[in-house]
Amino acid sequence: MPGSSPRGCPASPLLDNDQVSEEKPICSAKGCRADAVWVLAWNNPKLHAPERRKTWLACEEHREHLSQFLGVRGFLKDVVPLADWESDEA
Repeated sequence: MPGSSPRGCPASPLLDNDQVSEEKPICSAKGCRADAVWVLAWNNPKLHAPERRKTWLACEEHREHLSQFLGVRGFLKDVVPLADWESDEA
């Protein structure tokens, strides 16, 4: 369906690190501004090394849709609660 693909959530180059760290993570679904509660870890095996993980964030409402979008393409590697992902990264 045209226009239905999710958008990425890159960091804004105009914000300094202090501003970015204070912002709440938002869902990566197109047009959604809800707080993210899930991390969808993925990679495109044609472009990325097997150990590389890119991430999309998802709210409760969009977790399944975004997971299916990545899963159908064989990109989805893991779905983890945001709180668990952040504690693993620290």
